[in-house]
Amino acid sequence: MASDPAITQVTMTLAALAATANTPIPSGETPEHQTARIIRGIDAQLSDTSLATRGVWELAWLALSPANANMAFIARSTDGSNQFAVVARGTDADLTDILEDLEVGIVVPFPESGSPKPIDVSLGAKQAFDRVVNASSIASPIPNRKLADALAIAVNAAPASPPPTIWLTGHSLGGCIASMLALHLQAKPWPKGTQFAVMTFAAPTAGLQNFVDYFDSRSWVVDERQNNAYDLVPHAWADLAVTEDWYPSPGPQATDEVKSKIDKISKRTNGHVYVQPGTLCLMNPGYTLLDEDLVNKTTQDFLGQVAFQHANDTYLELVGAPPVPAGPKVEYVTPTFGAPGETVTVHGSGFSEDSVVDFGPFACKDPVVDPSGSTITVRAPIGIGVVHVRVTNDLATSPAVAMGQFAYGGPAPVVVDKVGPRSGKVGTPVTIGGSGFADGATVHFGNQVSDSVKFVSTGQLIATAPDQPDVSQTVDITVTVAKNTSPTSPRDEFTYTGR
Repeated sequence: MASDPAITQVTMTLAALAATANTPIPSGETPEHQTARIIRGIDAQLSDTSLATRGVWELAWLALSPANANMAFIARSTDGSNQFAVVARGTDADLTDILEDLEVGIVVPFPESGSPKPIDVSLGAKQAFDRVVNASSIASPIPNRKLADALAIAVNAAPASPPPTIWLTGHSLGGCIASMLALHLQAKPWPKGTQFAVMTFAAPTAGLQNFVDYFDSRSWVVDERQNNAYDLVPHAWADLAVTEDWYPSPGPQATDEVKSKIDKISKRTNGHVYVQPGTLCLMNPGYTLLDEDLVNKTTQDFLGQVAFQHANDTYLELVGAPPVPAGPKVEYVTPTFGAPGETVTVHGSGFSEDSVVDFGPFACKDPVVDPSGSTITVRAPIGIGVVHVRVTNDLATSPAVAMGQFAYGGPAPVVVDKVGPRSGKVGTPVTIGGSGFADGATVHFGNQVSDSVKFVSTGQLIATAPDQPDVSQTVDITVTVAKNTSPTSPRDEFTYTGR
């Protein structure tokens, strides 16, 4: 951990805020509108005194790159400490997106570092860096400027005492970009006494040994890599193969499919040897913080645990910082099918007065948000087929969830949302919860059909676990009604414990 836990909490909070409104509204919005929404969300969170930032930081500049590929912002302290933070946004916590986000099979020069000798970074990291440094603000306190110019304006307008400290930070890809921005910005002229500090979280590597040699030769107030010891992403690309042996008890252990995926991704380096800069600070001594619902030896559970271990909220908990405000979350909708104009209630959490609701690519008019923030009533807009219902506000857009689907014209989507018990022997009666069930539904445990299915309601079935060739495996429980079969997810898993 850093010598001052408070600054670790502050920088991780700032890094987490970079994820604010990171996806456009499903029904569409202009870059200008999305940028304004991001700014509103970050402003609201920076003024929140319950966060580690304590309400003593304010937004100075923000820019979104073309096609929403990257975002960065500058924040400045308002408590007289004369600190600035340059924060780069990371990627969503999806294994494939994270590890394929950077093109690492090709290395290119990094002349923007200020190094007198050539240094090399991956092509993907350089492309991400270029997008960040060339993005110009649309609407922020320092408008129509690129990052370096905006930072110079902010620092030059600050008091001379105490000397300015500029922090470079970010989570995931944002941390990778921050290490490159640190060299680039430090090489520029600054007021006398200006100091630079680098604090990254969960960052994959940016460059080769010559990049690290130059980075480590520079003068930093702090140069730390804060990593969750059980986060896969920081192992890219230096030693990704070690994660094939994860996770320790209680799991999940990597399946052959996962090991094959990691092995293939590891080879994307094309023989280039990547090295991490700065001082490694492992944040946890043991495997004690985990999603206990994702421990079975399945590909779904492994990838889900990867996402959990990499998430902003996990890192905030590891540094002892309060979580940032949660965005909207859709849990389920009622009814699940109908025609345009149908009155639909969206159930969930984090709904606010500024929330908008989309049915697939179409927006609802005049949503009515309950003061509790747990329901929104809308009329279904035009549409066809089965669509996800999602809610957007200044913080985020809710993820698509199986129970949040609406089918135009019916039938209702078939979804398995929970099973109980989660494990048992052959012949165990299992209660299956979800939606779209009907009398006569077929239930599969993996590839085997249950010979005893009791219809309780459209949201519940009871099925007996059939025999399996392997009675020690974990299988997905799926329900078929007519020609519609439920999609699989970790929520439908059942683990056999024998005959």
